[in-house]
Amino acid sequence: FFICVISSIILGVLTSLIYMITRRKEGYSQSYVMTMIMLPAIVALILLLINTTYGALSLAGAFTLVRFRSVPGDPRDIAYIFYSMATGVACGMGYIGFAVVFFLILGAILFITDTINFGGCKINHMTLKITIPENLDYKGVFDPVLSKYTTFYKLRRVKTTNFGTLFELIYSIDVKDEINQKQFIDELRALNGNLNINL
Repeated sequence: FFICVISSIILGVLTSLIYMITRRKEGYSQSYVMTMIMLPAIVALILLLINTTYGALSLAGAFTLVRFRSVPGDPRDIAYIFYSMATGVACGMGYIGFAVVFFLILGAILFITDTINFGGCKINHMTLKITIPENLDYKGVFDPVLSKYTTFYKLRRVKTTNFGTLFELIYSIDVKDEINQKQFIDELRALNGNLNINL
């Protein structure tokens, strides 16, 4: 019991350190870091208390414990939760060596991918929402401004708002490097009657 729980706590602390290092640019919350420290030990204890016959049931139950009702976060944050839980499951089942090897392999992969910025997009992709009055024929109206400030734009969706008195145009755009966003929005505002614009 002590070996399994202490091992899972140590691995949880190390997992939280990896999380803090790889998320230092974007920032992180202390409560999330504390969750990653506690979670492996909690999962390990659940698995230790339920005998091998009900192992599958306890594993399913352990994974259902993690349920976030807060604002949806980065998928990487959820991956770190499963990373913590997997080490806790391995420790709880008595496979401490497997837990350590798994931790080292995945930790190394996380460090390497963070260092080389693997999968990082060099294009500044954004969503643009433009509110227009219902009497404005929007087809092609914003094309000159979008061509000037973006390398790619596409109208994805049109919907009515405010009981049909307004339209909302939703574009996917790739913004050019080092543009003046205020000037971009000001030029769009001159075309949409100074209604809401969300970039």
